[in-house]
Amino acid sequence: MKKLLISISLAIITFSTINLNAQTVSREDFIPIADSLQKIFKPQAFVTGRIRIDSVVTIKKELFLYFSNALAEYPIREDNMATVYSIAKSMVPEKYKSYNIRVVTNGSAIEELIPPVYNSKTPSKSRRSIRNAQRDLDKRGSLITRKSKPINITAGLNNRHIAVWQSHGYYYEQKLLRWEWQRARIFQTVEDLYTQSYVVPYLVPMLENAGAVVMMPRERDYQKREIIVDNNIEYSGYSEQNGKEFWRDSEIAGFANPKSVYLSGENPFTMGGARLVNSIKKGDVSIAEWRPEILKSGEYAVYVSYQSFPNSTKEAAYTVVHAGGESHFTVNQQMGGGTWIYLGTFTFSSGDDINHRVILTNITSKNGEIISADAVKFGGGMGNIARKPATEGIELNRPSSSNEPLQRITLPIDPMPITSNYPRFTEGARYWLQWAGFNDTIYSPNKNANDYNDDYMSRGRWVNVISGGSVMNPNEKGLNIPVDLAFAFHTDAGTTLNDSIIGTLGIYTRYSNGSDRFPTSEPRFYSRYLTDLIQSQIVNDIKILHEPIWQRRGIWDKSYSESRTPVVPTMLLELLSHQNFADMRYGLDPEFRFNVSRAIYKGMLKYLSQQSGLEYVVQPLPVNSFSVIRSGDEVKLNWDETADMLEPTAKADGYIVYTRIDGGGFDNGTPVSGREFVTEIESGKIYSFRIAAYNRGGESFPSEILSVYKAPEERGEVLIINAFDRTAPPHSMAATDTSIAGFFDNVDYGVAYINDISYIGSQYEFRRIIPWMDDDSPGFGSSYANYETEVIAGNTFDYPFIHGKAFAKLGYSFVSVSRDALKNGIDSSSKYDIVDVIGGKQIKTVVGRSGNKYKYELFSENLRNFLTEYTKTGGSVMISGAHIATDVWDSVNNDKGVQEFVKNTLKYFWRTNFASKTGEVKSAQSLYNFQGEFSFQTIPNSQSYSAEAPDGIEPSGTGAWTIMRYSDNNISAAVAYKGDYKTVSLGFPIETLKSEEQIDSIVEQIVNFFESK
Repeated sequence: MKKLLISISLAIITFSTINLNAQTVSREDFIPIADSLQKIFKPQAFVTGRIRIDSVVTIKKELFLYFSNALAEYPIREDNMATVYSIAKSMVPEKYKSYNIRVVTNGSAIEELIPPVYNSKTPSKSRRSIRNAQRDLDKRGSLITRKSKPINITAGLNNRHIAVWQSHGYYYEQKLLRWEWQRARIFQTVEDLYTQSYVVPYLVPMLENAGAVVMMPRERDYQKREIIVDNNIEYSGYSEQNGKEFWRDSEIAGFANPKSVYLSGENPFTMGGARLVNSIKKGDVSIAEWRPEILKSGEYAVYVSYQSFPNSTKEAAYTVVHAGGESHFTVNQQMGGGTWIYLGTFTFSSGDDINHRVILTNITSKNGEIISADAVKFGGGMGNIARKPATEGIELNRPSSSNEPLQRITLPIDPMPITSNYPRFTEGARYWLQWAGFNDTIYSPNKNANDYNDDYMSRGRWVNVISGGSVMNPNEKGLNIPVDLAFAFHTDAGTTLNDSIIGTLGIYTRYSNGSDRFPTSEPRFYSRYLTDLIQSQIVNDIKILHEPIWQRRGIWDKSYSESRTPVVPTMLLELLSHQNFADMRYGLDPEFRFNVSRAIYKGMLKYLSQQSGLEYVVQPLPVNSFSVIRSGDEVKLNWDETADMLEPTAKADGYIVYTRIDGGGFDNGTPVSGREFVTEIESGKIYSFRIAAYNRGGESFPSEILSVYKAPEERGEVLIINAFDRTAPPHSMAATDTSIAGFFDNVDYGVAYINDISYIGSQYEFRRIIPWMDDDSPGFGSSYANYETEVIAGNTFDYPFIHGKAFAKLGYSFVSVSRDALKNGIDSSSKYDIVDVIGGKQIKTVVGRSGNKYKYELFSENLRNFLTEYTKTGGSVMISGAHIATDVWDSVNNDKGVQEFVKNTLKYFWRTNFASKTGEVKSAQSLYNFQGEFSFQTIPNSQSYSAEAPDGIEPSGTGAWTIMRYSDNNISAAVAYKGDYKTVSLGFPIETLKSEEQIDSIVEQIVNFFESK
């Protein structure tokens, strides 16, 4: 690549007298060339500046055309570069036709702007250089090695270290004496949280699945509980066991947590001590253990801390004992000492009899190395950094009443410091960095003058500290983590009053502190290649998968702190405009977030691969058409590979089967080569499975979760069909006269992938003409804030377990399949006593423009055919879901044939899709009297997705009747049918009921009805 980069002294011809051969030429005759290029390039990206000819210089027989920076903001490829030279040669004045023409923009020859990935003239790496690159990568190793992973990643991001952060965060505004967001509450979110919804659930796992270690300057765990186990606190759950080598105190200060809140400058990593032990190759082992007291079962991130020394071990052996078993790691303690190092997120169960813990041993491959043990942190927790005004006696203008002029007041000299009282994951980097042990020269070098500036400026400084040392304080020790690149994720790109899309902008910085090179001597220009690759991947993928008219904006070379400060190649992304309705119709879609994150991951992978010359392989997509069928004690799992039409390398080499028993956690997985897996199960235990595909580039996201159970004394067997695979944004609408628009979550809150950490509340301002006045009154799109500290439950893809557990308590065995697996020929005979169809919130959904294709139809042709054949055997069908009738009668592209199927086979028809506001259900006087009152979720919550618009359904035909009604209006909520077969259809999802007891009760009564004569 260095051969490709033309020296600045050759590419840029200055107008000094040093070069006596340089002659300035009048640019007037060359203006038509610029005008022609403007017409050609304008459709390729939305660039605000105009392509102009700035100057023209000749040196002997070379003609240098210097264009404005606008030309450099377009993506340059071989084809449009050829067009540039073709136009220039054809349009230069006759006297210059024989000259060798050079086109220069933003200090570079235009050919320099072509990323090597797209340049056929890029010199191929020699075999020796590729071997050396692989050797160097292997030699430097990885901060963390996940020893329990059952696959070997050789063509992904193995041994790579990537710094990622998600824009802003909750911060303390000294002038207003309050904690607040850095951006406005708009379209049901705020940028400070919205970017989290890409980075945390999608981008970071993709990078880690490819083998990378991801460092973040903000809390990544949205678990509000935090348990810290430390040797400095007696009875905290820390213990030691000495072997041949004894644990001893470190002479360097370590972590302690003696305070409930911390003031600026207070560093918990200097308030305690750490323990040390020498390593041994074999023999009597020394152990350190950290045992957390888990008061509530759930998922918790695990962070370890330690100290780094020149003779620290590179293979400190950690074991995390969790609800799914044991996961093993080695940590290179020569890197990363004195802060929190993330190992992973695991399921931990509450209870005194649970033996969850983290273990560190002193067994390594070498004798006498130093192994360090400090605190271990479980969970994200609540913010504990307290803030107060930066100066004494601050004066504010504040009205005393609406009829009086502003008056000036003086605050108390020493107001009380206050914490955010928000979860730590909502807060900005400035506060996490303090909690994580970084010096205040990183997060607040101006001593609390302005938290807003401190926050965004700290991120780049943090990159430099973790990668080697502080630029501001050369004497400050760095963490020696070999960071390969840094990435800042933002979505602040302006707004329009119509429905045009703002689109995607990429930003890098070519010069920093007067230099165009990193401390490694590599050109900072590499950041442009990184930016171009990621932006191109994002725009191309969105155009193919979501919106053909998605806008590509420019590639800016700007001096932003986040792109200027890091000493590694860095991109600042403005993905879209969170203030712009047209962008956010896609931006609130979980599938869009997945695909954008995958595009970013692919861009990083391709950039790093090209830099080193090493082969890359893209990790596969999640599998589909999953089924778990039982025969006796034997269980057979089948699934299909999902082809990636965008990436030819993303093919599966094999699969990993993850197993969970009862309510525990998933194990570390079993690799298999084919698309099926056979195992045996014990009776009386619920087994759950999920599948991931893998190749040499990494591991896919997991499949849905399917469960199976063999009853000790079988009462019957149930086939559970999971027809709920939908994730979706909230319902959106734009009036044809463009007067109002927005997200109407009273119609549909949408469905998050697993959960949502970015939803803050409903939109309340729908008038486009209402302008932004300040962040508390942002006009069109303004939204409430009543959910901004909450984690909202979405589609967990784990509902066969919830349904199956209720059947298991009644003595029924069960198996489960995805709806799409029905195409593979699932047995529809009378083998199954009951078929349970999970409808969830499945409904035909259009994302973005109304003319786009719909997804997530409930009654696919395969499902209809299966139920038709099954009911002919005399079996019993239970179906539940919020839209089991609306999807057929009152959604896009209604099909009369499907309506007839529902009426004639399932025996109900649609009445309304807004049947209840309260979610309260009662029994109806009927032939078979269901007893009790039930309540399901109708508003966002942390327990279950919500059914805000449940169906009212009416009986169809002879033998069908209403068995339940909504309490608030007596609309029919559930219908039963008794004839040659039996059905029970519920217009609300069973899994949204507010307690397990209610689920058990309603399933038991349905089973009793099915068994009745």
